[in-house]
Amino acid sequence: MKTRITELFGIEHPIIQGGMHYVGFAELAAAVSNAGGLGTITGLTQGTPEKLAKEIAKCREMTDKPICVNLTFLPTFEAPPYPEYIRAIIEGGVKIVETAGRSPEAYMPAMKEAGIKVIHKCTSVRHSLKAEKIGCDAVSVDGFECGGHPGEDDIPNMILLPRAAEELKIPFVASGGMADARSLVAALAMGADGMNMGTRFIATKEAPVHENVKQAIVAASELDTRLVMRGLRNTERVLTNPAVERILEIEREKGADIAIDDIRELVAGVYPKVMMEGDMDIGAWSCGMVAGLIHDVPTCKELVDRIMAEADQLIRARLSGMIAA
Repeated sequence: MKTRITELFGIEHPIIQGGMHYVGFAELAAAVSNAGGLGTITGLTQGTPEKLAKEIAKCREMTDKPICVNLTFLPTFEAPPYPEYIRAIIEGGVKIVETAGRSPEAYMPAMKEAGIKVIHKCTSVRHSLKAEKIGCDAVSVDGFECGGHPGEDDIPNMILLPRAAEELKIPFVASGGMADARSLVAALAMGADGMNMGTRFIATKEAPVHENVKQAIVAASELDTRLVMRGLRNTERVLTNPAVERILEIEREKGADIAIDDIRELVAGVYPKVMMEGDMDIGAWSCGMVAGLIHDVPTCKELVDRIMAEADQLIRARLSGMIAA
């Protein structure tokens, strides 16, 4: 399948594995890229620019296909050493960067000078247009269904994607609620040039996370996510568990007086314990509503091959068969 995204990134299939905290390591990124998609190493998860350089080198030993590095720009007082992370990306020969969080504008000159193509994750049309204006090559449009941070507008992809198609000139991929061939074909129909999958790629053989995490996603339905930190305007969609229900209880009790310190121990620093140790109830961890569409744990190649074969069948048989002679 050829789209503007496959052409832009030099990949076979218009499927991207998004950056995910304590999931985006070399093993998963290489597996996705080898399957014909675009695998992504999560930069800040590595801890230091030096460790990111080693993870990139490790991934390079596992695939000769294009890979991506996610770099999330956080609103913190002590910012990570972003110039050093970018240097590690450049020296590692990575030519695609997925940016997220705050605007990457300050770092665009360095990346563009190195010939890096930038895809920025956006939760609204206005942010997508800003990304286009500052020189991003593509955007990943995140609908309200997504795991992690869906923004504060609450616009689902059935509306957000066609609106993005109306406004944007650069290519974009659909993110949030993407799991299978139906997701891909629907996204293409609404104007996207591919799709970004997060939660779906956690439930694969190569995802370097505890088996408990994969099985929790398979067992979950579309009703099993919750939105936390809404009162802090830092909304996050997470898989429900006792810790998440406790967060919601605290938020109800505190109301408008809620502060991050009231829930810090339930949201901060929990990812290593969840993803590495399999402690599913230690705190809140990101998961999309798409868990309701995930029923197995295939290899990345099995998943991507299945999506592309079923997408072809959907387009050639089901949809074309609906057109009157």
